[in-house]
Amino acid sequence: MPDLAAEFAGRGDLAHLALFLWASGASGLLVWALRELAASNRRFNDFVKEIARLNRLFSDHS
Repeated sequence: MPDLAAEFAGRGDLAHLALFLWASGASGLLVWALRELAASNRRFNDFVKEIARLNRLFSDHS
């Protein structure tokens, strides 16, 4: 990695390296956030299914 950074610095492309690192980090955070959102939606869906199951169970006994 230091050799790569030295190559970019020697060519004057340090701004491109910084932009690439920023874009990679932002993309990684986006992927992580979307995975967490999908997991949250699954957990909420499971919760709603359980509430519906309980409602059916209690309405049958009334």
